[in-house]
Amino acid sequence: MASLNPLGGTLDLRKAKHLLRRSTFNYSKEQLDIFVGITATDAVNSLTTASTNTLPEPYDPLPNEAPDGYWTSSTELPNSFDGQTRKRAIVTAWWWHNAMSQISLKHKLSFFLHTCFTVGKDSGVGAATYFYDHIRLLDYYALGNIKTLAKKITLDNGMLDYLDNTQNNDNNPNENYAREYLELFTILKGEQIGEGNYTNYTEYDIQQAAKVFSGFKKRADRSDIDPDTNIPTGYNNYNRHDKTNKTFSPAFGSQVINAATNAADMTRELNDFVDMVFAQQETAKAYCRKLYRYFVKSEWNDAVETDIITPLSQILIDNDFEILPVVTTLLSSEHFYDADDADATDNIIGSIIKSPLQQLSEICSMFSVTYPDPTTDAYRYYNNFFLRFIHNTYTKAAGMELYNPDSVAGYPAYYQEPNFDRIWFSSNTLIGRYKLIESLIIGRNTIIPNAQIYAKLDTVAFTNNKISNPSNPVMLITEISDLLYPESIDSNRINYFKTFLVDEGFPNYYWTDLWNQYINDNDDTSVKVRLNALITAMVNAAEFQLM
Repeated sequence: MASLNPLGGTLDLRKAKHLLRRSTFNYSKEQLDIFVGITATDAVNSLTTASTNTLPEPYDPLPNEAPDGYWTSSTELPNSFDGQTRKRAIVTAWWWHNAMSQISLKHKLSFFLHTCFTVGKDSGVGAATYFYDHIRLLDYYALGNIKTLAKKITLDNGMLDYLDNTQNNDNNPNENYAREYLELFTILKGEQIGEGNYTNYTEYDIQQAAKVFSGFKKRADRSDIDPDTNIPTGYNNYNRHDKTNKTFSPAFGSQVINAATNAADMTRELNDFVDMVFAQQETAKAYCRKLYRYFVKSEWNDAVETDIITPLSQILIDNDFEILPVVTTLLSSEHFYDADDADATDNIIGSIIKSPLQQLSEICSMFSVTYPDPTTDAYRYYNNFFLRFIHNTYTKAAGMELYNPDSVAGYPAYYQEPNFDRIWFSSNTLIGRYKLIESLIIGRNTIIPNAQIYAKLDTVAFTNNKISNPSNPVMLITEISDLLYPESIDSNRINYFKTFLVDEGFPNYYWTDLWNQYINDNDDTSVKVRLNALITAMVNAAEFQLM
C-alpha cells in the first residue's frame, strides 16, 4: 500500500541523494554529508527556511560605454530600454545564480509554480522588467499560498500582457486568460462531456470567468505596488469591467458571483471567483498531481491516486492551500523513498530523466564549477557565460528554453503523455546534453564552437578535494559514481570506467603511481587528461541522466 507515513530511521546516502536532487538545484557533496544520518523529516524541514537572494536584482552590463545596470529599479518606463530579449535572459541568469547560491526548496518550488502559471518570457510577457516582477511573484509564493498566488497572478503585469487580459473589456470580451486559467492554471478540464464542455467546467463558465476578469489592466509605469508583496501590479478599471452578476454552471454548483459596484470591489469579485474555483476538490487534486509529477514520478497507478494524491489534496484543502504542508509530507514520506513496498528499487528513485536545467545545476554544484561572479564580473557572467553559452546555446540545444516554453501549456515533459520527462532525452537533444560537460572542462563552447565561456570544471581539484581515496582507481570510480548516480554501479561498469584511467592490460598501480607523482611534484598534466576523460564519460553515461 502506498504510504504517506513519515520515513522511519535516518537517511543513508542513497536516500539523501534522492531528496537533495528532487528538492533543490544545488546538489553538493557537502550537503549530502549533512543529510546522511538525519531523519527525512529533519532534512526536509531544513530546506523550508526562506532566505534572502544573494543577488538582490539583475544587472545589464551593456551597452559598454554606459551600461543600463540595475535597470529594473529605474523610474524610466520598462519598454524604454533597448535589448529587451537580452535583458529577459539576464533576469533568468539572476534567478539561476540565486538558485545556485542556496540550498532550499524555494527555487525548486518557484520553478514548479512557473510550470503551473506559465508565461513565455520572449513570447508576449512584455518588457524584461515585467518578467522580473513575474519571477519575483513566483519566488514570493514559492513557500506560501498557491490560492493567494492564483489571485495575485491575475494582476501581474507580465501575465496581463501574455494572455491578453489587459485587452479584456466589458464591451469586447477576451476569453484567452479565462480559458487558460481554468484549463491549465487551476482546476483543469477533467473528462470531456460534450463539445467544449468538460467535467470540471463548461464553455459557459469560461465566458463568465472572462467577465470576472474584465477591466484588469496592465500598469505600464509600475506605479501600483501590491501591499502584500511590495511588487508592482496592474490596476482595476471599473469603466471597462462587466457590471453584471456572473452565474456559473452546475459544475460550480450554479454559483452566482455578485457584480462589483466600484473599482475596489472588483478585487472582492475576483476573490469570490478564485474561492469558488478552489472550493472544488478537483482543483486541489490537480495541483497535487502536478506536484507528484514534478517531485516523484510522471505516471502512477490507481493505488497512488487513492493513497497519495487524494490524501495530499485533503492536506492542501485543510491548510487553505498553503503549499509547504503538502510538499513536506510528500518528501518525508515512505512513498517518496520507495520504502512502502517490498521492492525498494522498482519505482521512484532514479525514475525521472533530468531536465537540462537540473543537469546544468547538478554539474555546476557537484563539481564546484567556477564561473564569473555576477557582482564583480557582471559582463562575463551575464553576457559571456550565461547569455551566450547557457541561455542561447546549451539550454536551446538540450531542448529547454528557460522560462520560454513553446506554449502556455508549458514544457511538454510536465504534461505530455505518454513520454513526459523522457522528452528531455532524444536524438534532438543529445548533442546539447553531451557537450555541456566537455564545454565546462575545456572552458569553451563546443556546442557551437568555439567561444570562451569563462567557466571551468577542474576535474583534478574535484578529485583531490572531494574523493577520499583518489589513488585507488576502483575506489575513485566507486566514490564518484556514488555521488553522481542514483544507484550503485556493478563491477562491469567500474571496469569500463577504469579504462579511462588505466590502459587495458595495465595493473591498477599504474594510476596509483600517476596520482602519487602528481601529489609529489604538483604537475597535474598526466592525471588531468585521464580524469577529464573519466568525468566526461561518467557524466554522459545513462546513469547520470536519471534522478
